[in-house]
Amino acid sequence: MSHQVKTLDIVINHQTIKQVIDWLLPSKLFTGMKTRAGATWMPRLLAAAALLWGLLGETGLTERFEQARNIVSKIFRWRPSPGTSYQGFMKVLRKWHVELKLAITPHIRVHMKEVLPGQWKIAGYVVFAGDGSRIELGRTEALEKAFSPKRSRPSNGQRRKSGRQSKGSAKRRRTKGKKQSRASVEKKINSPQMWLTLLWHVGSGLPWAWRTGPSDSSERGHLEEMLGELPENSLITADAGFVGYDFWKAILQAHHHFLIRVGGNVRLLKNLGCAREYDHVVYLWPDAAAKKHQPPLVLRLIVVHNGKHPVYLVTDLPKTQLTDQDAATIYGARWGIEVYQPEYASSAHLYQLAA
Repeated sequence: MSHQVKTLDIVINHQTIKQVIDWLLPSKLFTGMKTRAGATWMPRLLAAAALLWGLLGETGLTERFEQARNIVSKIFRWRPSPGTSYQGFMKVLRKWHVELKLAITPHIRVHMKEVLPGQWKIAGYVVFAGDGSRIELGRTEALEKAFSPKRSRPSNGQRRKSGRQSKGSAKRRRTKGKKQSRASVEKKINSPQMWLTLLWHVGSGLPWAWRTGPSDSSERGHLEEMLGELPENSLITADAGFVGYDFWKAILQAHHHFLIRVGGNVRLLKNLGCAREYDHVVYLWPDAAAKKHQPPLVLRLIVVHNGKHPVYLVTDLPKTQLTDQDAATIYGARWGIEVYQPEYASSAHLYQLAA
């Protein structure tokens, strides 16, 4: 009989949770991790507690930890009980989180491919949606240091320009200063926000990789860092923020593909004669690339209608490798990343700094 405990309105089936933990976090993943004698947290128990801590419904971090610890203590009841202190748990998690991530992430990715083979590919490609979002953080000293945007000093030209402003401009600045004190301005500047850039596996609806940084981070830079973590035959789909000659060139050089929406911020050319010309053939060749004698990117423009207005997509793939209908289906499925709750992908990294 399954051992069950009722906590408030939640019935916890420890036997089922143990089976899930054994499947997601098998003991073989942690065999190479050495801990000091007398340690209160073993790596596998720590990973299981961190997983439950990120998923449980308690609103308070300490209450969530206590419930996660109780569950872990019961499903691993033959092991010494883990530490009871939330602060101690956070200290150990800070120490081990990188090593745990390196051990667990490849294992989970293999599961995604093997357990969900029918969802692994769409139209013959492993499709990932990319997106960035800002997450409000608490105003602790550690979070402000890690995530507040970096302030840059004005250039000499800006300082000279500000020195030539009229008396009227100076008066308006003094009036504005009365409404907004220097302290309030500094508070706004130092308000910590985490920029999270996520690669989301479209077929399974699960996160694949992510990067975090201050609120002024580059989401394209984050995504470019993650290209090496993608499997073969990957296709990245994203909104209009993920554009640019260098960025798209980096994707192609990594032997991946892209399907990205474009707007007025992208200048596409036609009839350059660099490829066989069709109505859908366009080129991205900004002046900076042309001056460096870099070749234009030969692309394909796809126009789909969402029921209200046309949506313009570009891809490096020809029609023989990706039909217009498949492109529309893939970009439509990208919407799932917009409703995905990104805090789950970064909870361990965020909460370790909050401690």
